[in-house]
Amino acid sequence: VQLQASGGGLVQPGGSLRLSCAASGFTFDDYAIGWFRQVPGNEREGVSCISSNDGSTYYPDSVKGRFTISEDNAKNTVYLQMNSLNPEDTGVYHCAAYSMYSCTYYSGSVIPDYWGLGTLVTVSS
Repeated sequence: VQLQASGGGLVQPGGSLRLSCAASGFTFDDYAIGWFRQVPGNEREGVSCISSNDGSTYYPDSVKGRFTISEDNAKNTVYLQMNSLNPEDTGVYHCAAYSMYSCTYYSGSVIPDYWGLGTLVTVSS
């Protein structure tokens, strides 16, 4: 099982990045895929989730309207488009797979079944 996050980098406030999560080794459609971010000293924060089962998505208020999650089932890949980035978005972003039907109750405290190494996003001028 592998979940490979990529696309992070250094961006100025107000800028955009698109993260990718390439999944392999499990049946992609059977899982909800989420993104969470970690900053040292802070709790893990779930920033997005998408489920093919019911078409649900999840965004916390901190990113709603700025982040958009999408998936390409043919490529077993999930994307996170991040716009209007601000310094509070800085962190290591991980993608993870969850054996849950819907993203309705997703949060950073939900324990993933699989996750991989993250990609660092730094928002700074």
